[in-house]
Amino acid sequence: MVTKAITMDAESKARRGFLLALGAYLLWGMLPFYMKAVAHLPLAEVIAHRIVWSVPIAAAVLVWAGRTADFKAALRSPRTIAMAALTAALISVNWGIYVWAIAVDRTVETALGYYINPLVSVVVGALLLGERLDRLQIAAVVLATVAVTVLTIEGGKLPWVSLALAFSFAAYGFFRKTLPIGPSQGFLLEVLLLSVPALGYIVYLIATGQDHIVSSTGADTALLMGCGPVTSVPLLLFAFGAKLLRLSTIGIMQYIAPTMVFLIAVLVFDEPFGTAQAIAFALIWTALAMYSWSMFRNREVRPAMPATR
Repeated sequence: MVTKAITMDAESKARRGFLLALGAYLLWGMLPFYMKAVAHLPLAEVIAHRIVWSVPIAAAVLVWAGRTADFKAALRSPRTIAMAALTAALISVNWGIYVWAIAVDRTVETALGYYINPLVSVVVGALLLGERLDRLQIAAVVLATVAVTVLTIEGGKLPWVSLALAFSFAAYGFFRKTLPIGPSQGFLLEVLLLSVPALGYIVYLIATGQDHIVSSTGADTALLMGCGPVTSVPLLLFAFGAKLLRLSTIGIMQYIAPTMVFLIAVLVFDEPFGTAQAIAFALIWTALAMYSWSMFRNREVRPAMPATR
């Protein structure tokens, strides 16, 4: 009876974790629609509001979860604050490229970037952490490299948007592991640090009449204030869901969002998708299938890194 109760409890937690993570990935998948809605606003102002309006939500969740003690301890650690400043800078670069790319009709490239990201993370782990790659993982990385080469030859230049998104988030994930606090506490610390220059920039815009939250229409005000929830809610859903799931499950689910972004870019935004892009994406999808199978076969069990958009 005890074993059965434990099994049912584990299944209940896994089911709850799956629903939380699914909600996060679905919201991330729909994010291009919101970023298109704010595309007429200055990029720096959008990023600033993503940061500032995320702070109260992240703080409220932390208080609700009763994890404020960890956060207070982190504030007293100069090393933790320094590392959080680094990860905050990396994630703000990632956000900036993502918002800009959607605004200038390069959404397909953002999807490719987040498809490539897991493979970049594998390479980073091998090079910097000494993690061993099996044959399937090596083959997957080779296929991803071939895909990038195809796009480079076709476009005459590196697909820098995709690579910048993939590498900036891989670097974020790598350094985020050094923070001795949980994902929700880490997120609050990051946005709190970023909120100092972000809030200063918003005040400057308001003082000079260049803002779009006080001196603009009600629609723009609502859109800018909404940048906080669309940023923090999916991240926090993921943070709580990932704790209840296997890494292999998270590894497979992480392709939901870029797949939705890809379909939105091609079918809704009507972005160009030619032969070279089709070949590159086919190679990437094959690589990800190989990578996922390798991860599922090995069934590595370690904490999943937070995903951020």
